[in-house]
Amino acid sequence: MILLTSTQCEQLLANGRQRDVDHIPVVKFFNPLGSGVWLATELDSDGDILFGLADLGFPELGSWSLGEMQAFRLPFDMRIERDLHFTGDFPISVWADMARRAGGIREAERILYSGARAPSTPTPKPTDTQSRKH
Repeated sequence: MILLTSTQCEQLLANGRQRDVDHIPVVKFFNPLGSGVWLATELDSDGDILFGLADLGFPELGSWSLGEMQAFRLPFDMRIERDLHFTGDFPISVWADMARRAGGIREAERILYSGARAPSTPTPKPTDTQSRKH
């Protein structure tokens, strides 16, 4: 499988030229045999270094090599794959916050697209003025 389409590559490169923007992830990669999910928002001009949210057991923002990802071999000669149905929909800061609170990108995705609350998110309590009846 090709990890990046030409359209995705162009968008990632364009985002890479605008570093101070809270970009929406362009592409999601995953390990089909276990843990490992990556949401990429930017690509350096060298065409190899991606930036985004990586989750190899704990979600964190950072950079990784596209070439290394393409070269990585899993058991049964499987490889890292691209989620063909992924739509980012939320800025990377929202993904990062939700993934940290939910325990990972996969859990964050379920919460974000179901509209459910993340674990440990307190329910807002009404203020005195909100709880008064007029």
